[in-house]
Amino acid sequence: MQQSRYNLFTAIALIVGVVIGSGIFFKSDNILVATGGSVFLGILVFIIAAISIVFGCLTIAELAARTDRPGGVLTYAKEFISPSVGSAYGWFQTFIYLPTITAILAWVSGIYFCILFNIEQTLEIQILAGAGCFLVLYVTNIFSAKIGGYFQSAAMVIKLIPLVIIGFVGLLFGGSGEHFTSAAVSEISSTGWIAAIAPIAFSFDGWIISTSVAYEIKNSKRNLPLALVISPLIILVLYIVYFVGISNLVGPAEIMNSGDAHLDFAANMIFGASGAKILMLFVFISVLGTLNGLVMAMIRMPYALGLDQMIPKSSAMTTISPRYDFPVNSAVFALIIVGFWLTIHYFSQKYTLFPNSDISEIAIVTSYLLYLGLYYKVFMLWKKKEIKSLFRGLVCPILATIGSLIIFSGGIQNPLFGLYFAICAIVFGAGYGYYHFGVLKNN
Repeated sequence: MQQSRYNLFTAIALIVGVVIGSGIFFKSDNILVATGGSVFLGILVFIIAAISIVFGCLTIAELAARTDRPGGVLTYAKEFISPSVGSAYGWFQTFIYLPTITAILAWVSGIYFCILFNIEQTLEIQILAGAGCFLVLYVTNIFSAKIGGYFQSAAMVIKLIPLVIIGFVGLLFGGSGEHFTSAAVSEISSTGWIAAIAPIAFSFDGWIISTSVAYEIKNSKRNLPLALVISPLIILVLYIVYFVGISNLVGPAEIMNSGDAHLDFAANMIFGASGAKILMLFVFISVLGTLNGLVMAMIRMPYALGLDQMIPKSSAMTTISPRYDFPVNSAVFALIIVGFWLTIHYFSQKYTLFPNSDISEIAIVTSYLLYLGLYYKVFMLWKKKEIKSLFRGLVCPILATIGSLIIFSGGIQNPLFGLYFAICAIVFGAGYGYYHFGVLKNN
């Protein structure tokens, strides 16, 4: 494929654009439910989760600076651990992690589409509207990868508007701050609030996805590590401002009662009905920006697997269409996988299989467990003196590991964790087995 499509700003936009724009808007109620309405504990868990993303970014940046091959995590696992493990990482990303998140974001896009245009909020309509949003972005990225990149940059700027407005209005003109009482602080002695880690992990997730398009970033060995360092700091500050602001403005009880509609409620409080529509338009574009970043990564994953024969029909997955300068077969295969998970999500919501969560959360917390192998390899590079800095080679991997284990411990609180984790493990094992016992044995 054509190289060097995206600059440093687009790389930052991809990370900020994927991470911000969905989770913080529709997971705030889940976070407060898990913390019993405590804003203080919500902030505490945000900071704990930030340990994972900030130091995870700094650690992975060391690997990103040493290769510019396509594939992101699967490439890092392949080059720094082993090809078989790289295949396992790639299968997990392609069949579980990315498509489940993409399916959820498509659904969330449908929710805000219905809110924006006053369409009846049934699950079926939300799913259909979300599928339509996904297909528009899907086709756009195949026809013109540059347009997809431009939209990602524009969406990043637009999505900051509702975050900043609601955050600062809530901080300046909201409640009296009764959420930060000694009683709220004392709630840390209970353990129920740990369940808030899972929805916050969703809100923070997405930074690793930028590595999937590393080979299309100009001077990627320099620009991607820079983007991985700058982006999480921006995200953490904006998240805390928004979460405290909307909690002050609307109140934790109303947010929990309103569910995903609490944002529309807050917009009406600030601007009235007509102004709220404009703000909700910004939010909708923000969510689309997140979905677009996921589409950009997802449609490239079968291609990345095919380059190293890590997937059946590898030659088909790596065939570049001369018309679009893009691996169309890879994109079609990705479409089928996302469609499958969107169907699973529909039934899980229809019959409440995942109370106060969704199909993506366990995949996300499982991914943090898998990052531990990459963090260990960065530590080994430091031990071999290939990384000179004590901070980047030792401190960052240790803190990233602690953050990942904390997030994983939060995911265990989900009652369906065992079943879903087993599915993740089976897919991971299948990817390992396909390459180790298939490709390597035949070569």
